Amino acid sequence: MIHKLSDIHPEATMGNKVTIEAFSSIARDVVIGDGTWIGPNVTIMEGTRIGKRCRIFPGAVIGAIPQDLKFEGEKTTVEIGDNTTIREFVTLNRGTKAAGKTIVGSNTLLMAYVHIAHDCVVGNQCIMVNNASLAGEVHVGDWAILGGGTLVHQFVHIGKHAFLGGGSKARKDVPPYVKADRDPLMYMGLNSIGLRRRGFSNEKINEIQEMYRNIYLRGLIISKAIEKIEEDFPASEEKDEVLSFIKRSSRGIIRGPE
Repeated sequence: MIHKLSDIHPEATMGNKVTIEAFSSIARDVVIGDGTWIGPNVTIMEGTRIGKRCRIFPGAVIGAIPQDLKFEGEKTTVEIGDNTTIREFVTLNRGTKAAGKTIVGSNTLLMAYVHIAHDCVVGNQCIMVNNASLAGEVHVGDWAILGGGTLVHQFVHIGKHAFLGGGSKARKDVPPYVKADRDPLMYMGLNSIGLRRRGFSNEKINEIQEMYRNIYLRGLIISKAIEKIEEDFPASEEKDEVLSFIKRSSRGIIRGPE
């Protein structure tokens, strides 16, 4: 299952039924899980941890040192979950002493030419479309979709189930469950199509939408909107997710429609 023209360091650890095609390079201190396929001309560098049944396509470079001038050669990792697909020419850098590791979850799709910088965390079931790029220490929640060419500023957080239109420039945090587009990036409503596809009921979608009306459409300052949501809505996982995200935001959330 390992092509004779691939270059595998003897200290790399391979699971069962791993396939490595010709001209790929696997460095020392690399772990590759069962059933993973590594295509031709892939470079996997020291400190990379890859889960089971992943697929990595030609030209990808996984685990290169960070493009961060503060990096001093510290031992760090990049960790990829199970069933994740990494398409052509993706670059995925390992962490720095800031967090120690870069993480990509399970069942996630990184399309061609995606870049994920040091110390980022990308959740499960995410999609990053061609040429989307994350600067350092960005967090992307589960089920988020970043359209083609999306650029995300350092330290920005993208909430669960958020959808960013192609060519977006995310300079501020994008709350969970929303659609965001335009320049400057702004709230464009709820990601209702995505939520329905994932089993959210119409009642739950309407409830989340009503929360965001308080935040974006009723002229309330954020602190008053939070108070109103805390008082008027029943306890739920979605309510907790919205409120905790906004309260944790250090960069502030994206603006509402004008």
